[in-house]
Amino acid sequence: MNDDQLLRYSRHILLDEIGIEGQQRLQDAHALVIGAGGLGSPALLYLGTAGVGTITVVDHDSVDLTNLQRQIAHDMARVGTPKAESAARSIAAINPGVRVHPLIERADAQRLDALVRQADVVLDCSDNFATRHAVNRACVAHRKPLVAGAAIRFDGQISVYDSRDEASPCYACLFPEDAAFEEVACSTMGVFAPLVGIVGSMQAAEALKLLIGITPSLAGRLQMLDGRAMEWTEIRLARREGCPVCSPPR
Repeated sequence: MNDDQLLRYSRHILLDEIGIEGQQRLQDAHALVIGAGGLGSPALLYLGTAGVGTITVVDHDSVDLTNLQRQIAHDMARVGTPKAESAARSIAAINPGVRVHPLIERADAQRLDALVRQADVVLDCSDNFATRHAVNRACVAHRKPLVAGAAIRFDGQISVYDSRDEASPCYACLFPEDAAFEEVACSTMGVFAPLVGIVGSMQAAEALKLLIGITPSLAGRLQMLDGRAMEWTEIRLARREGCPVCSPPR
């Protein structure tokens, strides 16, 4: 690292758990973020400010006025701009040393397979089960840690699904692909603005810990937030026997 980087990241370097070695790991790392909306905005900004060397952000949507209540990576001047491109510009404005690859597309299973293979950590900041399951399958296939978050109304949740650990469950262990879950969207159900900031920031924190090697992570634990009472509830997770994604029958 050069002198400017040592100064920029000095508050990280002062931490015994990070130091120069940990900060260098971040600089050498590649994070893949699916979604640049409510969750993706704070996650992307913190990954960028923390110095993750390469960030790929995937989002097919464009900035809309209704997004600005909570999607802090965007502003009025970027209404109509692709969200991936807008988020990349926001990161560059804070930390031009980070390489950001904005992909303006809805990634399907084949595309995700290629993108996940290249990443060191994956953050699922999407808003639908089909994408979440496709991301999970790719992460399991390539044994890449997945940080998954969700938020709607006043309710948020976050966990880490780390397929590098044989005992760690995958996303499909908790939410089976063949189960009938109701799809809900912020556009119809609403969402408390700071809630996505809390969950998205925690996703960034878990991703940074995974990249540096700080333990423990949230693997095997689902954290659920009641945004009205600001109370967290934790559920212990276990790998589901016979899960077709991470424990297929032999």
